Amino acid sequence: MINSRSQVRRVVNRDHHQIANLVFHEFSSHRHLDWYSPLDWIGTPNYWAHEANGKITAALACPEDPPHIAWIRFFGHSQDLPAAHAWHSLWQSALADLNCTNTQTHVASIITKQWFQPLLLSSGFQLKQNIVLLELKKEMIRSFPVPAAIQIRPMQDADLPLVAQLDLAAFGQFWHNTQSTLQRARSQCASATVAEDHSGLIGYQLSTQTPFGAHLARLAVNPQHQGRGIGSALISHLIQTLGVHQLERLSVNTQSDNSASLALYKKLGFMRTGEELPVFVYSIGG
Repeated sequence: MINSRSQVRRVVNRDHHQIANLVFHEFSSHRHLDWYSPLDWIGTPNYWAHEANGKITAALACPEDPPHIAWIRFFGHSQDLPAAHAWHSLWQSALADLNCTNTQTHVASIITKQWFQPLLLSSGFQLKQNIVLLELKKEMIRSFPVPAAIQIRPMQDADLPLVAQLDLAAFGQFWHNTQSTLQRARSQCASATVAEDHSGLIGYQLSTQTPFGAHLARLAVNPQHQGRGIGSALISHLIQTLGVHQLERLSVNTQSDNSASLALYKKLGFMRTGEELPVFVYSIGG
């Protein structure tokens, strides 16, 4: 039964413990695939809680990062509250807040749990594309040389402003990693390198280690320098750095309509796993 003494309000810092309970102890929770915990967003705009008798029974976080792109970073609810009621009550508050900005904003979500998809569809979200998963197995690893006049080196803090600019040029606003996100990602990565030539920084990669090998979390090459073998060289350098004999497999995700990335990964020996994650979007204003 839904308690009549309930309200939807903004999440504040003192809610940290209750939000943590939703994140870590409730089965029905959606988390965005990024470098942040849902707890990291507490205190930012557009984080909402459904509260009944002083207890938070559901929460929704969809702050804008990058600007005008509000990824659903977290949605979770307790088993005492039906999913549809939890979602619609929180979504209406978030939507009203986003509508007040008078600018075009896209609210987006990568579906990792099927129960969440019908809720988005019921609120008018539409399928934008799919994320495809690929992997390079140990026996398929090949080496590609670093092109002449190009250097690959570890990423430094001083590189981050230029890395963020390159990321925007390579991926566009929708998939852009901001400088603050890149800084956080670099701190969590097993490998973070950049490629540069006489003109400056022209590519970068970020990778994490997994129980099965490694995951190429981000690979970007300046569009003006694509086709020169920079992406292949960054991946080869990554494999050599992590240790080709210890690397059982290297995984990567990319957009289903990113033909350049798919062609590169095919050339390098990556194969699709058959898994796909749909991306849904709700557009506001414009």
